[in-house]
Amino acid sequence: MERALYLNLERCCGCGACTVACLDHNDIEIENQPALRRVYQVEAGSYPEVSIAYVSAACLHCQDSPCVMGCLTGAIRRHERTGAVLVDQNLCIGCHSCAMACPFGVPRFGKDDKMQKCELCTDWVEAGLEPACVRVCPIGALEYKSPNEVSRAKESAFAQRITSAAQKGLPA
Repeated sequence: MERALYLNLERCCGCGACTVACLDHNDIEIENQPALRRVYQVEAGSYPEVSIAYVSAACLHCQDSPCVMGCLTGAIRRHERTGAVLVDQNLCIGCHSCAMACPFGVPRFGKDDKMQKCELCTDWVEAGLEPACVRVCPIGALEYKSPNEVSRAKESAFAQRITSAAQKGLPA
């Protein structure tokens, strides 16, 4: 896979722009279909030491893709050029084996009981654009970059956290 989605948890403000962009790009009417990208609020601690973080979550398009291996009909496959995990609605029988295989709970099922999930805006990505969720993120918390760039970003964030903690005399 040439590129991957990366979420910087320290930047995400929970605005939901990514969810709205996904709904719009995929022509999803929220009363009839499940949202493919959702923003979760995670609370930690207790008063007065509390924190809130936001997680924008959708399909991770895993390299080993348990949903692909768990699909009984071959309806789920990896796109050759983008690496996105796609679902062929004509082959899906709604057996939910993909949902049982996915460790992240990504597969959603519409009124027709067929699996639906983020397809990484494959049409846009093939045209050289970023996925809709990345394009609209107002503070750059979602990025679409090479796995090497993702690794470097994580290493840099970790190094900054260690440096900051050391300067304050706190454990990392």
